[in-house]
Amino acid sequence: MEKVKVEHLTKIFGGHNKQVRSMIEAGKSKAEILKATGSTVGVSDISFDVQSGEIFVIMGLSGSGKSTLIRMINRLIEPTAGKIAIDGEDLTQLDKKQLREVRRHKMSMVFQQFALFPQRTILDNAAYGLEIQGVGKEERYAKANKALDRVGLNGYADQYPDQLSGGMQQRVGLARALANDADILLMDEAFSALDPLNRKDMQDELLELQADLHKTIIFISHDLNEALRIGNRIMIMRDGRLVQIGTPEEILTAPANDYVERFIEDVDRTKVITVGSVMIRPYTVNVDTDGPRLALRRMRDNEVSTLFVINNRRELVGFIEARDTVKLIEDDHDRSVRSIKSIVNPDVKTTTVDTPINSIIDEISSISAPLGVLDDQQRLIGVVIRGAVLAAIAGD
Repeated sequence: MEKVKVEHLTKIFGGHNKQVRSMIEAGKSKAEILKATGSTVGVSDISFDVQSGEIFVIMGLSGSGKSTLIRMINRLIEPTAGKIAIDGEDLTQLDKKQLREVRRHKMSMVFQQFALFPQRTILDNAAYGLEIQGVGKEERYAKANKALDRVGLNGYADQYPDQLSGGMQQRVGLARALANDADILLMDEAFSALDPLNRKDMQDELLELQADLHKTIIFISHDLNEALRIGNRIMIMRDGRLVQIGTPEEILTAPANDYVERFIEDVDRTKVITVGSVMIRPYTVNVDTDGPRLALRRMRDNEVSTLFVINNRRELVGFIEARDTVKLIEDDHDRSVRSIKSIVNPDVKTTTVDTPINSIIDEISSISAPLGVLDDQQRLIGVVIRGAVLAAIAGD
């Protein structure tokens, strides 16, 4: 379900709006517009949607417009043109009072620099958003304590920000956003100020929280590895323009242009590309209906030496090999054998479509048969062969 919809959003700093918008429509670059008008294009005619419950990562290098974009979504920066709708309500048409209510109840923001009050306790910092909403002390403290517990800060309520590490301070910022119980979390480079270890811990924390809370999260990052790790979808920006939107796999396997290709060239593909992207159609025989002669013909027709064996419900039973099938036929002098059950090897290694290929590299290198791919009902839906995995690693 669509939670946030952005249509033709544009931000121009420095005036000359009409001239600049004409130049944008004519395809002029950010640098060309700055030289001709003295105005800077922060965001240039961007449209996208964010689905309810997804982590949508907006990323790009410094100056790409990503932070300007997220601040327009909650109107900390006023758009020059375009529309921002949350649950179908256009935020650009709201007055200050209405916008304040949306910010208090529908959106919470987590900043890069924690934005904590040094003179307030951790509990008071976590409860601050509820305090300015006029929520009573007992209720806001109860909600703030619950949020602190969610982010692993139980027992730190009476301490002050300078008593906590950077990673713990960022957890307080996240707890403050969670205490408000807003549907949408806006996270602007939220983990960028942390050291690598704390950053990974916070990414893990966010993914664990999301599994329980199913918030709609718009996350700004300049780190592709972070985006690939946490994002359900990623939007890449350059010079205020939208370059590509896609799942992590789509970004890696089908980059929109040379810019995205350069962006992803140093990424470890095996951590992101899943089995579902490299599996191929399985060649099968049905243990309940098919005999050895049909199985051998199918091997010859498809030039394979192994067939997976399924039953009438398409559940995986095992596999058979050409040498066993030939022997079974040669030993069947009176042609009475109609079943392949006696030669089925049930020892099949299996996986699922969502498994990253780095998790199966060791396994697939040590088995003779292909790796079976099963769905939730244990039905065979594909197979993985070594060549496909190697091709994916190589970026082919």
